[in-house]
Amino acid sequence: MKRRKADENKRRQGKWLIVLAAICLLLSAVCRFVLPGVRFSALLFLGGAVVCLGFRGLDHWSERSKVGRRCRLVSVFVLAAGCVLFLAAEGMILWAGERPTPDDEPVAVVVLGAGVNGTIPSLTLRTRLDAAAEYLQMHPDVPAVLSGGQGPGEDITEAQAMYTALIGCGIAAERLLLEERSTSTAENLAYSMRVLESAGLDTAGVIAIVTNDFHLFRAQMLARDAGMNVIGVPAELPWWWLNANYYIREFFALGKLLLLG
Repeated sequence: MKRRKADENKRRQGKWLIVLAAICLLLSAVCRFVLPGVRFSALLFLGGAVVCLGFRGLDHWSERSKVGRRCRLVSVFVLAAGCVLFLAAEGMILWAGERPTPDDEPVAVVVLGAGVNGTIPSLTLRTRLDAAAEYLQMHPDVPAVLSGGQGPGEDITEAQAMYTALIGCGIAAERLLLEERSTSTAENLAYSMRVLESAGLDTAGVIAIVTNDFHLFRAQMLARDAGMNVIGVPAELPWWWLNANYYIREFFALGKLLLLG
């Protein structure tokens, strides 16, 4: 009786794994072909389908082999540990992105670049520019470094695209310093420090970093490594599925940073 009940539970579990794999494949297709800007989520759901099918295979192997049972046990442990690590990291990323900006008066603002489509700022960059324009209008005497070089598909540097957009928002040109060499967040911050030093600004003072909320935790961590005393100014994406996509993606970007530097 107990053996029969255990077999029924295994068959039921196997069916649920197949159903979950099918759901993941469906969601992957929706993210890839229906929702804009969430290609990473499409890959993530595809990976989820592979994991479900992999556990289905491990179940069959564990029924026939002691080695299979051990491999399944190790796989469950690794998956559980990964989930705990993911929740802990996401908690820190969310905490950094949702915190209100402190009232400190900064000596300068650094706006981190994002993609440019030809000469037009991407949606991600537009949200950063909106947050930067609002913050600079609240602090009218503070200069800003616009940081970002030129990448594939970009006809101008990200810094130049930001400069044009902020001028259009009424920010005075003399307040805007351009950093046009960087190709990563770490370079954004390191090269921006050099621009601030060249302009004779006090780099030991508080510097406000404008970037998207999901990116703030990693950006502030890199900024502190670069010797900057920073506060965060978060920019929000307009759609919940974009926020979810980038918050999850940021977990893997943070892991890459910690593992590979």
